[in-house]
Amino acid sequence: MVNWEQQATLIDLDGTTPLIAPLAECVRHFAVLTTAAKADARILLTQPVARAGRRTRTWILNPDEILELTAHVPDTNATARNP
Repeated sequence: MVNWEQQATLIDLDGTTPLIAPLAECVRHFAVLTTAAKADARILLTQPVARAGRRTRTWILNPDEILELTAHVPDTNATARNP
């Protein structure tokens, strides 16, 4: 289960200013990046997560893992449209 509200930092390897926000917001920003920027992006978590195939929990999400999360990110405007 993903904690969408945990604070995270979206960084890239080009050195642009990082985004510090809830995980859901970082994933939304990642979704609109160019293909080249996505390849260089990582998300640093405040709480490590367990992942299949790894014996230890990790703090960094790689581009392929972030891309998977984009399909599941909650819609923050859903409550605004359906009060």
